[in-house]
Amino acid sequence: MVAGIGTAHAAGTTLNVGMASADAGKLDPHLATTTPDKGLLHWMFNGLVRIKPGRANPGAIEPDLAESWSASEDGLTWTFKLRQGVQCHGKYGEFDAEDAVFSINRSASKETSSFAKDYAALQSVEATGKYEVKITLANPVPSLLGLLVPYHGGNMVCKDAVEDLGDKFERTPIGTGPFMFAEYQPQQYVKLVANEAYFRGAPKIKEIYYRYIPSDASRDLAFQSGEIDMIYGKQDQTWVERISKIPNTTVTVMEPGEMSVLSLNMTMPPLDNLKVRQAVAHAIDRDAMVKFKGEAVTRPSVSVVPEGYLGYTDDVPQYPYDVAKAKALLAEAGFPDGVTIKAIHTTLPGMLSTIEAVQALLKEANINLEITTVEHATFHAQIRKDLSQVVHYSAARFPIADVYLTQFFDSASIVGTPTAVTNFSHCDVADAEIRAARVEPDAQKQLELWKTAQQKIMAAVCAVPVYQNLQLWAWKSSLDLGVDVKGSLNLSPPVTELAHFK
Repeated sequence: MVAGIGTAHAAGTTLNVGMASADAGKLDPHLATTTPDKGLLHWMFNGLVRIKPGRANPGAIEPDLAESWSASEDGLTWTFKLRQGVQCHGKYGEFDAEDAVFSINRSASKETSSFAKDYAALQSVEATGKYEVKITLANPVPSLLGLLVPYHGGNMVCKDAVEDLGDKFERTPIGTGPFMFAEYQPQQYVKLVANEAYFRGAPKIKEIYYRYIPSDASRDLAFQSGEIDMIYGKQDQTWVERISKIPNTTVTVMEPGEMSVLSLNMTMPPLDNLKVRQAVAHAIDRDAMVKFKGEAVTRPSVSVVPEGYLGYTDDVPQYPYDVAKAKALLAEAGFPDGVTIKAIHTTLPGMLSTIEAVQALLKEANINLEITTVEHATFHAQIRKDLSQVVHYSAARFPIADVYLTQFFDSASIVGTPTAVTNFSHCDVADAEIRAARVEPDAQKQLELWKTAQQKIMAAVCAVPVYQNLQLWAWKSSLDLGVDVKGSLNLSPPVTELAHFK
């Protein structure tokens, strides 16, 4: 038995979840950035709007704490009418416009939010009635509604709770969602209980234990023995095949995918030479990488925007696997005997196995990739100091092209600049299109701008997209989530008031 996991269930109303993490990180939704924390918070918070549970596509946005909204013709002024009677968890009273204004402003402040840059276009947020909020933008943004779903900065907090709890809010999150924070045991679990006053109805599940079990083997054994009901999966094909054989088990492969990309630092020789970058691209066998990671859980990537995101196009320069062409390009670039390039890389097993497979492929084309491994936090720190020629980065973001293009390919996001985000390539070839698309009110013109941006970035080989890894979860077939699960922006299945044991 896994330490800390009991076998007793409360008459079919207790849900035990096994997460691949040693402990909780930050439980303040405006600071939490890791997959384990985002998944847990997903069950406690609402947004003004939400993506329909079980989906990850921004085309499936529907009302949440706001029951309706409208926008001005120029897209600069948005008005949201809130539901009345929504209660904050515990003693903190009704959620109203004052709470919404506080939440959005908190998300937009770099002092209180990891996502402040997402809200740079906000000019003002004001309560124009007890249940009405007006948002004024300095310029139109591609998806304002996407910034108001319960994901990252879009999670709505309760003002009185944040002010009352102060620093304790990071370990005592208070929202309006179907489940409420009850207890945290370090390196063991977070316990949630049903919000009986939830505005969509009292949840059928009455308590959730979100168990921290970092060992894949221990987590799998706990699931197989029935000690946990829902499990976060190891991201590979063999896990799907093995867990699918356990009787009465539902295995789900969810969107969005985390896309693995090789960002090539175009300021460092020899990667300042286009032909060398093209050689790297031709040396990557995406089909082999998909087979290596598992065809049921992986998709090949051809553009720097992931497939399935609004604005994605596959009409971009592509670099089919061709070792001979890669070698010829190196020779044309003045490197007939090949090149050596260096990467700093995380020791996280899933990512490390990917870069080692890439290393083997590159070697066939006389490209020697030297890898220095460091633990994950150090990896993040060092790649943001511009110390790596090749950065292997794996990420999922809100599924709209602007987010990926802005964070990874706008020159204003290059590491070391005052506006740095995560642009490790020093790419500046599509700034005009990325920035024009961000404020383009015509949806079709916006799509064309995103398409042109992707074409320019791929032509310059600022980065080499490799594959998308989809999210893997499994649960007991006796658990009915009440929705058809195709995806989840927060990377965890939607456990709502509808979830129940059959």
